[in-house]
Parts: sequence; C-alpha cells; structure tokens
Amino acid sequence: MPATPSPLHEIAHLGHAELLTPDLDASLHFFTEILGLRICGRVGDSVYLRTFDDYEHHSLILTGHETSGIRRTALRTWSADALKRRVAAIEARGLGAGWQDGGFGVGPSYLFRDPDGHEFELYWDSEHYQAPPATRPALKNQAEAKPAHGIGVRRLDHVNFLAAEVSTNGTFQRDVLGARTSEQIRMDDGRISAQWHHFGNKSYDLVYTEDWTGSHGRLHHIAFATDTREEILRAADICLDAGVFIETGPHKHAIQQTFFLYVYEPGGNRIELCNPVSRLLLAPDWETVTWTAAERAKGQAWGLRTIESFHTHGTPPVDVADLAIH
Repeated sequence: MPATPSPLHEIAHLGHAELLTPDLDASLHFFTEILGLRICGRVGDSVYLRTFDDYEHHSLILTGHETSGIRRTALRTWSADALKRRVAAIEARGLGAGWQDGGFGVGPSYLFRDPDGHEFELYWDSEHYQAPPATRPALKNQAEAKPAHGIGVRRLDHVNFLAAEVSTNGTFQRDVLGARTSEQIRMDDGRISAQWHHFGNKSYDLVYTEDWTGSHGRLHHIAFATDTREEILRAADICLDAGVFIETGPHKHAIQQTFFLYVYEPGGNRIELCNPVSRLLLAPDWETVTWTAAERAKGQAWGLRTIESFHTHGTPPVDVADLAIH
C-alpha cells in the first residue's frame, strides 16, 4: 500500500474569516474607520474587507446576523494536490461538509468542521489583489497603500477559538491539517486548557482556549497585526478617543511574547491588535513549550494580571443561567 502523505506543509496560511455581528453598520464603521480596513465587495448582508498588505482579495467578511460570533475560517493550501489530500483526510474523519463554488476572490472550496463544531473551508485558487489607482502603493512589493486614517492594521494574524475540549481539536489540527503545536497550557489535573498551532514559520495561526461554559463553536477573538509596538500604543489612544471599549492592555503576553491590546467591536466580538512579527519559529524540530497553572497565575510577561472577562467573555454570548438549569 502507498504511504499516507504527511499533512505537514500542506496548509499555507490563514486566509480570511467571516465574523457575525448584530449591528452591521456600527461594526463596519469600527473596521473601516478605526482599524483602517477597506471595503472590496458586498453581497447581501455581507461586506468584504481587506487589510492593506494581505495579498488576497479580502481578509474579513463581516455579515449582519441576529447574534455575534464567527461563522467560518478559511485556510489556503500550498497546492491543488494538497487540497485534495487534506479533503480526503477530513472525509476519513467524518467531518467533511462538501464542496461549494468559489465566491469573491477564491475558487472552489471545501467546507468542514473541527471536532468542536467550528466551520472551516479549504481552498487553493485565489485572486491576488490588484489595487485600484487611488490606493496603489508606491512600493510594488506591497499589496496596497497603507491607509492614512485609523490604526492601519497590516494583516489578519490569527483566530482564537473557544472549545469544550482543547486537546481533541489540537489532535485534529495536527493529524489532519498538519499544524504544529508551538505552546500550550497544562492544568494541575493534566488537562490542556489552551494550545497555539502554526502552519509555517509564524509562531501561531490558530488557537484553542477552553470554554468555561462547555459550549461548542464559539469565538474568543480574531487578531490583526500592526507594524510596530508603538502602533499598539497609538491604537489605544485612537480607541479611547472613539469610545471603543478597551478590555485589557497594552501589554505583553508571556505565551508567544506578543504585544497586545484587546477591544470589543460594536457587535460584541473581541478583537486583538497585536505585534507578534519579531518572533518566528525556524526550528524544524521545535518542541512544544508547556506552561503550568502556577506559571500562568503570575500573569502576563510584565506582571499584568489576566482580567476575569478574558476567561468568561466569548461570542455568541451564552445564557449562563440557562446553562445552570441544564
């Protein structure tokens, strides 16, 4: 029998995410006027947005909905053959949902779910964005000119999911999609409460964090990268002046050493502004860094305590009283 192909290096990177909001107009204002994303398409209640240096057509789909949360996360494969191989592996696990025709900027994509129920799509064919004259960059190796207003985030950086059981989803990401686990948290009882996974040299693309409610398919946050730490500080001032709720930061994480600011967009979803670009994992034999509960209790890198809402807020919101009844 032929050897089963290795899943390593078959996923190229995080492509885009679709975020749900119960207040489309207010959320759209946040992403365009505060973060500086540009509109590149509309279909019904969905608006397609892009950061200035993502090479693909769009970075985010913002969709009006009855509640908040994440609908879908898209991953681009390294090749058409890699796409076929990963689809076969997903179907062997019984988690596939089938093919769909391409939409804005992407060709046919394959829908599936992780063990927790989060929806994903895999695709290969992708449109490389061509900026119109008004936003054409001076430097030909940049996708689009940096916006002159707002924070001006450079790219969609990562997605952090909430999950009822972290380790099951980590096993799926590693065995089926070829992710590697860069860091994790192990509690005193041995369970894994969070894991950070990456597909390339960037130290993390997808994160799973334990959902304290035991719910499935929820979102902790999506993150956008800035060029420098100083832009995170500037972002805090912009958010303060605009009345955007700042949850925590600016500060530096101990895990992954990311400089961060967490805010809530008007639809209720948590958004991280981060500067992780100084840290790459180049070692092909990198060993997962495991943090203990006692180490995490010390707080973030410079001593800031992790605030309670970071462990309790997720989208869509959950009726805690209803959970207690059932």
